[in-house]
Amino acid sequence: MGIFSRLSDILKANINDMLDKAEDPEKLVKQIILDMQKELTKSTQALGKAVASERMVEKQYRNACAVSASWESRAKAALKAGDAELAKKALASKVKADEDVANYREMYETISNQTEAIRSQVEVLKSKMQEAKSREAMLIARSQMADTTKELAQSLSGIDTNSSFDKLSKMEEKITRKEAEAAAFSEILGNGKPEEVATFEELERNAKVDTELERLMAEMGMTPAADTTSVNDELAAAISALEAAPAEAPMEAPGV
Repeated sequence: MGIFSRLSDILKANINDMLDKAEDPEKLVKQIILDMQKELTKSTQALGKAVASERMVEKQYRNACAVSASWESRAKAALKAGDAELAKKALASKVKADEDVANYREMYETISNQTEAIRSQVEVLKSKMQEAKSREAMLIARSQMADTTKELAQSLSGIDTNSSFDKLSKMEEKITRKEAEAAAFSEILGNGKPEEVATFEELERNAKVDTELERLMAEMGMTPAADTTSVNDELAAAISALEAAPAEAPMEAPGV
């Protein structure tokens, strides 16, 4: 059974271990299937020869059985004819034919067992072949995915993620500081004390009204009212307080 030595190696081979050690798993998978196909072809040819031998021995066995039966019939015919010597000669030939029958029977059983063993191994190889073909696409896909994952990991290993994240944090901090400066600058520009300005304008208008009232009353010989004088006094006091207040230093834009 030397022709099945390679077949035995293939059936016992651990494909996953072979894939781990291979430089190109895809080529190895295809090569395994190719080797199995070659062994299947050889095994099929061997099975064909074994079947042919089995049929030939079976034919020889049947012929030997027929010869033995023929000599027995002749011996019976000789005995019926009263010729015992002729019957003995016929039986001698039958004994020789029976030996051939026994030999061919033994040979046939041996070849038949061998043929059945070859047939079983061929079926096993066919099953393994089918399994290998069905797993080929999956194994190749797994190999490609492993290569992709490895390449991605190698690419990422060259990137300092902590450094990149620190840069993003610093950029975010800088933007936040700019936003705060812009908000502060806008607040400074908008802080013009509009209520105080409106108060002074109102006092000035009231003072002008009181002045016009005093002038008109003087022309008419009338005495000015007390509240008119108080308004003018309030305006004068407010102006004096404003002039006495220290001048504020000019504001500088933040960040300058």
